[in-house]
Amino acid sequence: MSLNIYVPRDERFGHLKTSDFLAYALKSIFQFFSSEFEAAFDNTPSEFDSFEDVQKIYEGGIKIPKRVTENISIEFLKQLLPMEGGGLLKYPFPKIIEGDKSAWRTDEEFAREMVAGLNPVIISGLQEFPPTSKLDPDVYGNQNCTITREHIENNLQGLSVEEAIKTNRLFILNHHDTIMPYLRRINATTTKTYASRTLLLLQKDGTLKPLAIELSLPHPEGDQFGAISKVYTPAEGGLENSIWQLAKAYVAVNDSGIHQLITHWLHTHAVIEPIVIATNRHLSVLHPIYKLLHPHFRDTININAVGRQVLTNAKGVIEVTLFPSRYTMEMSSFLYRDWVFPEHALPADLIKRKVAVMDSNFPYGLRLLIEDYPYAVDGLKIWSAIKEWVTDYCSFYYKTDKMIQEDTELQSWWKEVIERGHADKKDEPWWPQMRTTNELIDSCTVIIWLSSALHASNNFGQWSYAGYQPNRPTTSRRFMPEPGSPEYEELKSNPDKVFLKTITAQKQTLLGLSTIEILSRHTSDEVYLGQRENPEWTKDPKPLEAFKRFGKTLSEIEDQILQMNSDSKWRNRVGPVNIPYTLLFPTSESGITGKGIPNSIGI
Repeated sequence: MSLNIYVPRDERFGHLKTSDFLAYALKSIFQFFSSEFEAAFDNTPSEFDSFEDVQKIYEGGIKIPKRVTENISIEFLKQLLPMEGGGLLKYPFPKIIEGDKSAWRTDEEFAREMVAGLNPVIISGLQEFPPTSKLDPDVYGNQNCTITREHIENNLQGLSVEEAIKTNRLFILNHHDTIMPYLRRINATTTKTYASRTLLLLQKDGTLKPLAIELSLPHPEGDQFGAISKVYTPAEGGLENSIWQLAKAYVAVNDSGIHQLITHWLHTHAVIEPIVIATNRHLSVLHPIYKLLHPHFRDTININAVGRQVLTNAKGVIEVTLFPSRYTMEMSSFLYRDWVFPEHALPADLIKRKVAVMDSNFPYGLRLLIEDYPYAVDGLKIWSAIKEWVTDYCSFYYKTDKMIQEDTELQSWWKEVIERGHADKKDEPWWPQMRTTNELIDSCTVIIWLSSALHASNNFGQWSYAGYQPNRPTTSRRFMPEPGSPEYEELKSNPDKVFLKTITAQKQTLLGLSTIEILSRHTSDEVYLGQRENPEWTKDPKPLEAFKRFGKTLSEIEDQILQMNSDSKWRNRVGPVNIPYTLLFPTSESGITGKGIPNSIGI
């Protein structure tokens, strides 16, 4: 907890949160190192030998070696750690394998997590076939998709490709252009992976069916010669199914890395921090916009400092556990070039990804092209509630656009957000000019959305889905086995062992689990969306009344989420693994709950 990075005293964790954070950190790190000691008694200490071997870390626990208890009082350990009989430490059971231990391997669950899992913000509607690349052909050659009609038309339920596109039935999870520019260097490390494209069909029951996966490598003779690609299609059993399971694992590796580096770190933690700094520099504590935004910045500076010291630093947890390895932060920084502030308004994001179209006949003026899209369905309700609250609040203090323009504190704040906080983007034409009340409302709504709901939706489900590493592997160590190779022969005889030898190694898995166990927890002093630490945060009655309405709306949304989760019509809300979608459920208890929207990015 000793930080080498400066954090102002008023931005540091409170005493209660510090205690919680330290206790869970000690517990998780101790679990990791205890596992390291225990590995000395394993015949293959760097590998999980079977899925049952993986499950032992939840079911059987990890016995604390005698050499540890000889040096540390067992009574002291019991104060810090959940000790069981015989001196056992156990990771909590991830929901993904709580019931059916193999449901995560189904194609339905693989696809469902693209709309209801940890990273539901990448899937997009397919508008052309085959998909084309946006990478510069003069630099990267031909990077267009090699999936053909023959690969998919037998699984389009009688539709032609053109008919499926026209009726908005085809979707893509596209990690190709994002990863390909770095792939040659990434694969020169211990990582051995691919850039991927996954095509999916929206079925009549509302679920998504994967049709084909394309895995691509840079051309061995140079980037300018384009990609070397191979396409894999679903198979029900036998060797072909084992290959298909590996293809899905490579996609999951891509998605895990992009989730942590872009969706999670870059698009919430990193982009909000300069706004926090600008707010503290330019808005007095009495300013109405400071009072509006301040709860949504709690602990963000501190957690980002911890992250830079332990997670995103050179040779830190992120580099050790994610597939881009030493290129994680370079890749994340490079992809900041695509960040556009107004496009992180949820409706704008859904329209951009072509998973929704504007339609005044539907709630919020949007028609979802995947009707059963839990992140979007719940997200639009939360987004609308936030915007209504911000509108009521800002309209009380700013009766005219002229008041916005003449507020010198507000103008200096926004100027710093653009010109210093996001200096690389200062000349972009898309920035709101902060000349009208609507621009203020829209900007504050985006800031609150990023700080609360977007972060919660991709953070607090980490243990549920990624706490079982085979479901969300973070790296791959071997390429797809080729016919005639020893690995291919092993795949025929022991596909599970090949799968586990391909994905994240044991040591990386345990370090990753120890980290996300901490990150998935709500601390005991959490303050959730629609709540305030001080109920008398303002003396103005109308904003207090509006805030009370906001809280009531959020409570109603909770009831609606529970109702939809219990309705079997919405198959994507629970799925084969029986995990109800609660990542945008506003409130929560402390601990690992898989729900709750804290006001701010505090973990």
